[in-house]
Amino acid sequence: MRTKTDVDSLFEPRGVAVVGASHNEAKIGYRIVENIVKSGYNGGIYPINPKGGEILGQKMYESLSAVEGPVDIAVISVPEKIVFDAVKDCADKGVKHLVIITSGFSEVGNVEEEQRIVDFAHDHGMRVLGPNIFGIYSASASLDATFGPGGILSGHVAIISQSGALGVAMIGKTAAESIGLSALVSVGNKSDIDETELLEYLAQDDATRVILIYIEGVKHGERLVETLKKVTREKHVVVIKSGRSKRGAMAAASHTGSLAGTDEIFDNVMRQCGVLRAESLQEAFDWARFLADAPVPKGKYGVIVTNGGGIGVLATDACEKYDVALYDDQKTLKETFSPVMPDFGSSKNPVDLTGQATAEDYAKALDATLEKEGMDAAIALYCETALFDVNKFKEILRREYEHYRGRKPIIFALFGGDKVDHIIDTLGKDGVPVFASVYEAVSCMGALYRSWRNLREQPEEPELYDFDADAVNGIIEKARQQGRGFLLADEAQQVASILGLPMPRSIVAGSIQEAVDAAEEIGYPVVMKVVSKDIVHKSDAGGVALDLDNKKEVVDAYQAILRSCRAYKKDAVIKGVEVVEMAPPGVETIIGARQDGAFGPIVMFGLGGIYVEVMKDVTFRAAPVSRREAQSMVSEIRSYPLLLGVRGEKRKDIDEIVTVATRLSSLIHRCRDITDVEINPLVVYDRGEGVKAVDVRILFKKRPEVK
Repeated sequence: MRTKTDVDSLFEPRGVAVVGASHNEAKIGYRIVENIVKSGYNGGIYPINPKGGEILGQKMYESLSAVEGPVDIAVISVPEKIVFDAVKDCADKGVKHLVIITSGFSEVGNVEEEQRIVDFAHDHGMRVLGPNIFGIYSASASLDATFGPGGILSGHVAIISQSGALGVAMIGKTAAESIGLSALVSVGNKSDIDETELLEYLAQDDATRVILIYIEGVKHGERLVETLKKVTREKHVVVIKSGRSKRGAMAAASHTGSLAGTDEIFDNVMRQCGVLRAESLQEAFDWARFLADAPVPKGKYGVIVTNGGGIGVLATDACEKYDVALYDDQKTLKETFSPVMPDFGSSKNPVDLTGQATAEDYAKALDATLEKEGMDAAIALYCETALFDVNKFKEILRREYEHYRGRKPIIFALFGGDKVDHIIDTLGKDGVPVFASVYEAVSCMGALYRSWRNLREQPEEPELYDFDADAVNGIIEKARQQGRGFLLADEAQQVASILGLPMPRSIVAGSIQEAVDAAEEIGYPVVMKVVSKDIVHKSDAGGVALDLDNKKEVVDAYQAILRSCRAYKKDAVIKGVEVVEMAPPGVETIIGARQDGAFGPIVMFGLGGIYVEVMKDVTFRAAPVSRREAQSMVSEIRSYPLLLGVRGEKRKDIDEIVTVATRLSSLIHRCRDITDVEINPLVVYDRGEGVKAVDVRILFKKRPEVK
């Protein structure tokens, strides 16, 4: 049963008003009315302009108050300085949704006016889409309320775009590539309605099979993650995000007034949610077009059918790159394809029909693939030869596509001259998934299989560790009262103990004798670290001494640490020196968690030690995480083979890493005053021997200064 959402009437309105409608064909207000009329919308159409008159056969109303019928949407296209007045008129009329086309708000720093509009709208039961947008298209209502070029094709792809200009261009692009749309929505500054609410509606829309999102920055990331995890269980979701580079991220933030966020975090979180992230707009459109019509595979094995060995090898490489498994039962391959291919062909996968194959040979091989259980998808390749009747081949490809349609996914890649280019163009316009590049074709199949694996995977609830959050918050508050934004070593150790994290034994010493006594109680070798609220980066200050084996080394290290730290910061208040058990050597990793500006609480894992900043071998997940998500995070780093055991070494205790990850995930999720937690290194030992949290650093929000 369909659940009603807050934006239902945005896609299925009873009446649409265009505030700022114009008789001038060069104005946006004219184009919006024109598109609404031409799209065949059957609800009430109400152009609003104080001059009155008529436009495109529609009565022009002098004001909203003159409209008699219900108005669910008001498309506002008036100068920025009078938008608020238009919003007040909409409130008087009982409008449900304000679609604000006008720019000049938060994207140029005019935040206060934008917020005033949103606050007023909410106080009067209205929702805001935009501002700074190109409008909305809804196939279910036959409504094109955009100022785009018109001619939108109805279909199964929904597009959400944060960019107005790019979104308008997408209208022409989808028409040119025969991509039918179920919806097209511009979100612009996302002052109110954002991707999350639109996703909730589209997830229940029967016409929508694929949701394509162009995004520049994330707001309300926690809610977005929760929604995406649900939506990707039902639909294919493709995202294209700008702001990958540092300069690109800065441009995105200034353009939309929203935080772009770290690209690595965005990428990892999207993968966690089951979202397909495209590298380019063209790839995103290729995927969307293919996924909208491709049936869900029944299994994981594909078959390549080709008339050229070289192009078949390229396809094999592409399958490895895009994680498409190839059918490999040689006996069955020979039994299946020998009867339908020339004697000189090869039945191995790729199935090579050779350059002497005819169009009929192709059809027989593809039909055999279609009928054979266990051969779950087909990748059909063609190199132009003199033996092919191009016109006949075009019809055979069309026929084979119809044979496969709804039964198994199939994709085509053709390589040749003008005649082949003509086939690609003609069949592409007819909706046949045909490409000029093997890699473009296999990329689409890879996207389908990534989505398929996500659809098949049973959801797993996050693991929330039950710890004494009040005790943790108490430690933080005590430190905050001292004007600090971080915990000292002994305080961080208390938090680690509350979480049940295994740490080396340690004692804080306030004198040389206490340091010696502590070292002898713990047992040599030991490590010594300065404890000071004024020295966060202990190594930089010379505040760390390693591998101390006897009393003399402890005495010397104590004196050296104090001398170095006072030279580093003369007025540093030094509480003492922490004497710590020297953890046995193992694989040094880093694990942590923090409050991200875009996604809220996240957890991180990677290769640790002193080279973490150089190697940057880390991965992220939105918190809280399940054990399966934590395991996936651990396995993604490039250094993962070190944990599996190399050159005769034993497998490391990966399960204990996962346990630490879920506990830090729970900490950062429940204790929102904590901004950063870092364990570096987390030393990992052989399976069954656990881990050691050698150095724990915890930062938190300081109390705001009273002005």
